[in-house]
Amino acid sequence: MSMSEQPTPGFESDLEELEKVVRQLESGDLPLEASLGLFEKGMSLSDSCRKRLEEAETRIEILLKKGGKVSPQPWQPDKA
Repeated sequence: MSMSEQPTPGFESDLEELEKVVRQLESGDLPLEASLGLFEKGMSLSDSCRKRLEEAETRIEILLKKGGKVSPQPWQPDKA
């Protein structure tokens, strides 16, 4: 990848940015319009993180051997 090609922000960077937005909103020191703008940004970041998590969940597979073949199975979290 060349220096001019910028990768799209990943889950971790979106989550970090969302945490910053939350800290700013929790401070309570912002005017209403700034708070609303940050809230909208936070909602967008939250939606992006949720979508990335959903995409990751659909990609997780457990490989099981069945009759000498490797067969992908959807990941099922423990209900514990």
